[in-house]
Amino acid sequence: MANEKILVVDDEEHIVELIKYNLLSSGYDVITCNNGIDAVNLAMNERPNLILLDLMIPGKDGYDVCKDIRSKADIKNTSIIMLTAKSEEFDKILGLELGADDYITKPFSVRELLARVKAVLRRINVKEEQNDIVVFGELAANFEKREIRIKDNKIDLTLKEFELLEMLIKNRGKILRREMLLDKIWGYEYIGETRTVDVHIRYLRKKIEDDDKNPKFIETIRGVGYRFNPDL
Repeated sequence: MANEKILVVDDEEHIVELIKYNLLSSGYDVITCNNGIDAVNLAMNERPNLILLDLMIPGKDGYDVCKDIRSKADIKNTSIIMLTAKSEEFDKILGLELGADDYITKPFSVRELLARVKAVLRRINVKEEQNDIVVFGELAANFEKREIRIKDNKIDLTLKEFELLEMLIKNRGKILRREMLLDKIWGYEYIGETRTVDVHIRYLRKKIEDDDKNPKFIETIRGVGYRFNPDL
């Protein structure tokens, strides 16, 4: 998955800046906050792929943030790496039992942090590929079950709408010409009827976009065709 989004939660500004700088330099998108209440709200609104979560933060501590995230259906599968100055075995075990994916004790090296981040994100991507599931913000597609969910609500799509969306997602970032979509999804008898694609795109946008007049998932490439947004 390109440009994974990482939420960094820590109330020590210099640590946040250090982590943010190195994550941005490694190609990740980064959002930050310094307290537990904002952390849960940002997790809900921004849907990060991974949260770097300090335990000793104001508002709600890291343990409570972890419990909150694991209790919410929309974000319960978000990966979490806990950061803490505590090194006692009890704290580590408690964090993992609450659902953290990994645990790093301060002080840590930047190289170690980036290695842990890459390892956790790699496990996410492998798991998604094995389950034939991909997630883009609030949109989740399960190709094996032929199921699309927006904000965890199942969306009813026709067979052709699903096949069209599946092809766009699996070719994310590529511009797919109308003629090619017709050939692959509808067959040779529809060649020349490119309006068929436009009509299905319009119906599809009404079902999956917050604003179908300003779509963020399916982009129109004027005079050519469509593509699934590569920046999600």
